[in-house]
Amino acid sequence: MISVEKIRKSFAGKPVLRDLSFEVPDGKITALLGANGAGKTSCLRIICGLLQAKSGRVLVGGIDPAVDPQGARRQLGVVGDREGLYERLTVAEYLKIFAQMQGLGSGELQGALDAVREELELSALWERRMGGFSQGERMKVSLARALVHRPQHLILDEPTRGLDVLAVRLLRKTLLRLRAGGTTILFSSHVMPEVAELSDSVLVMSEGRVVGRGTPAELGRETGCESLEDSFVALAYGRLPARQEVEPA
Repeated sequence: MISVEKIRKSFAGKPVLRDLSFEVPDGKITALLGANGAGKTSCLRIICGLLQAKSGRVLVGGIDPAVDPQGARRQLGVVGDREGLYERLTVAEYLKIFAQMQGLGSGELQGALDAVREELELSALWERRMGGFSQGERMKVSLARALVHRPQHLILDEPTRGLDVLAVRLLRKTLLRLRAGGTTILFSSHVMPEVAELSDSVLVMSEGRVVGRGTPAELGRETGCESLEDSFVALAYGRLPARQEVEPA
């Protein structure tokens, strides 16, 4: 489980996260929604240990990344908004480095690499250098890097941005398979149909706080809206979307 407890964060004196609290249950897919500037990426970076909160606490599988960053990272796989691929390396070289950084020894290293290559359909890319990869190919490598050490928790920041249909289908299939295996997944997105299809629970953020939480159906009942997009607009912006008048025939 991922637990976020009353975290605060400011940049240049401007509050970005304001006593933000929520939980991401084990073996579920939780979506984090919010307008640009709502604090989603700052929240994810604090969970990953890339930023320090001003106050409050985060626990990843019971480990506070601010206290034990290495222990928390072993529990986490991260697909962030910056890919960080080394374009002169082959996929095999790159993933081997990251697997070793996560503490995989020689006895388990090759098995882990073989498994992620098969699961993410990377065989055709395996010995290619990453310079010139398409956006979909880069996403597959980033996801493989996040999963090579078999983490219990997976964090994804806008994972479908810029992807074609086949890449989105592979990502969706992978996330559902991981959920079935008990992985805890938290992802941010602006793609409402994707969120509605994938997520067990949705958290809606506005101005650094959670202003709505529940399944897409529960948010619809709370707001009186028929679609997740309309529920999001009602919660994040404090208003129902304008409805177009239909003239009688």
